Amino acid sequence: MKLLYTVSLTLLLSASVFAQKTEKPGPKDKAAIEHFKNDYKKKNYKKFSGNIVEKDNQVQFDNKVIFYDKSDKITKAILQEGLVYPQLLTDFQVDKFENEDSDRTQKRFAKLQKNWKDAFDVNNIRLYNASELVFLSDNEKVKRFKILCKDPKFPNTMVYYIELTNKNAVKDMPLQDFIKDAKVTHIFQKTE
Repeated sequence: MKLLYTVSLTLLLSASVFAQKTEKPGPKDKAAIEHFKNDYKKKNYKKFSGNIVEKDNQVQFDNKVIFYDKSDKITKAILQEGLVYPQLLTDFQVDKFENEDSDRTQKRFAKLQKNWKDAFDVNNIRLYNASELVFLSDNEKVKRFKILCKDPKFPNTMVYYIELTNKNAVKDMPLQDFIKDAKVTHIFQKTE
């Protein structure tokens, strides 16, 4: 009898270990859910066409660098394929400032500066803790990811929500293969 209780208790407690893990939306993901529901606009961002050099825990895109955690396979694959790179994030920041910021005084002041776009330059950032947001992806050809970003210029952690689209994707395709043939079709950024 004691053996029966021990076996059943062991099975009961280990069931969650073998269960499939699906990421559920947390309270911090509500802004992303609202964004993809209300403000989503699909774009086609180009892959990096310059020289990509990977060494240790960093990837160099021409003369700009992004650091990553070696254990983060998603971020590593996205960087190696040239899907996300500093110049893309810089252009995204500039575009966001020009199109979304409603403070006209700030825009006028910025444009009076000689090299005002330099303030948005992305370099030496650290991308980490990437995860696929299954609750935001309902199509096997589209996957959305949440990637945390630490920029030494800012005190707060930023979160990038990146949408990848692979027109050749099929159900149950390995993530590495999906990323290899994917394109970035949407970027959303917020501070945490």
